Amino acid sequence: MISKCKDNGWIIQSKRGYNTKMFYILALFYFFYFAIVGVYVIFMPKVLAMVAYTPSEIGIIFGAAPLVRFLLPFVFSRGRELNSRVFNIAIFVMFVSSISFYYSLHDFYALFISNIGLGIGMSLILPYIEIIALEVVGKERYGKVRLYGSVGFVLVALVLVRYLTSPNVALLYLLVLSGVTSIVSFVIVKNVKKTQKIKRDTHNDVTLLKHWKLWLSLMLMQVSFGAYYNFFTIYETAHGVTLDMTINLWVFGVIVEIFMLFFQGRLLKINLLYILEVTIFSAVIRWMMLYLYPQNLTLLFFAQSLHALSFALFYSASITYLYQIYSSKVLAQQFLSGITFGLGGFIGAILFGYIYEYFSSYIFLVASFIAFLSFVFIYLWRKSIT
Repeated sequence: MISKCKDNGWIIQSKRGYNTKMFYILALFYFFYFAIVGVYVIFMPKVLAMVAYTPSEIGIIFGAAPLVRFLLPFVFSRGRELNSRVFNIAIFVMFVSSISFYYSLHDFYALFISNIGLGIGMSLILPYIEIIALEVVGKERYGKVRLYGSVGFVLVALVLVRYLTSPNVALLYLLVLSGVTSIVSFVIVKNVKKTQKIKRDTHNDVTLLKHWKLWLSLMLMQVSFGAYYNFFTIYETAHGVTLDMTINLWVFGVIVEIFMLFFQGRLLKINLLYILEVTIFSAVIRWMMLYLYPQNLTLLFFAQSLHALSFALFYSASITYLYQIYSSKVLAQQFLSGITFGLGGFIGAILFGYIYEYFSSYIFLVASFIAFLSFVFIYLWRKSIT
């Protein structure tokens, strides 16, 4: 069977609607890409704390990459295109930035710039690959290829926690994983057969202002995750939970995420806005439990089980929903990355950096309130279009 992606001119050959070879190459990409995310999210905040950065400084540094993610889609909405050439440049920028972490760790401003470079590379790579994945495997199988990213995330957490004896260990993992991800990314683009040069979208239908309730909801959801991504490890260890047990909590969250990604195909056939409402409200409950019971391991594991909804299913439903409603598909995925992981991640990192520094016990209470605002706006969006 041969299918053609109208928007990008790709030809993808397969027997049953998807290319098996490309499926496994994409699986490798997700494995190593999200292994990088695992090092960055779980261990880098701890590394910066080890070398005496304050919580607010950690928040500012980790806000650099999300800010870049937010700004980049606007560049491409002005007639520029995210094509294979730009993609290959992004691979190079990501790898060079991972090298620069070695030389900038103890310099606040240099480290801030290194994070900007890493943010540029990673924020351009993922949206391009997401569209290839959706075209190759379809929305029903998307979760099955994406779950390899969760496997990479959890394995790097299990391995690195045993060997994190110094900051340089984490930096070495970051460098090696970035190098492998760069190679696999290059192979993916080379294996996508093209019948013609990728054409630019002549009509940009990604309307942020007209659809502001939708985009505000998606952004606020990611803002609430700022407390989790940047301070969960520090928060739990400060409440007497050991680092090993905290890593186990991270791992458990990813295991239920993998389970959801594998079986979510049928759920994505349901009204996606209802799915988004349920997944967002699960985050409200999840953050409230972390606020109320930061030392109760039973309830902490239950809260982490909600990662299957608040991250895995939410992420897939968001990607699929935007893929369905916009014809500018690559740009829509760039804006999803920019508005959520970009602007939302930037606001979350800065906001929760200061909250944790001055009101550390309330960090997840604020996160729960912000997630509730996200729920309100997705509800209003659904009502406005029905």
